[in-house]
Amino acid sequence: MYAIVRTGGFQFQMEPGTVVNLPNFPAEIGDTVELGEVLLAFDDQEVKVGTPTLAGASVTVEVLRHGRGKKVIIGKHKRRKHYHRKAGHRQDFTQVKVNAITLP
Repeated sequence: MYAIVRTGGFQFQMEPGTVVNLPNFPAEIGDTVELGEVLLAFDDQEVKVGTPTLAGASVTVEVLRHGRGKKVIIGKHKRRKHYHRKAGHRQDFTQVKVNAITLP
């Protein structure tokens, strides 16, 4: 069983028991959060596709920790103009464990 969920502008495939890094959202460590934007679900017999989301479907996740990703170096350069800039960026994330997928 798995589900495709939209959160933070991205889509993630989630299966019960897996750990997923989602874009940062405000929740305390140990909280249980219900993600309601389920786009597609597969329950070992049939595929259910939403238009655009499945009504009544949700994914329950538990917040494990908040963190920051690996550093990405951003560089800008214009030739022959003595212009160059270098900056780094670390994206915040929330690590969650998928507890259950409920389908209509």
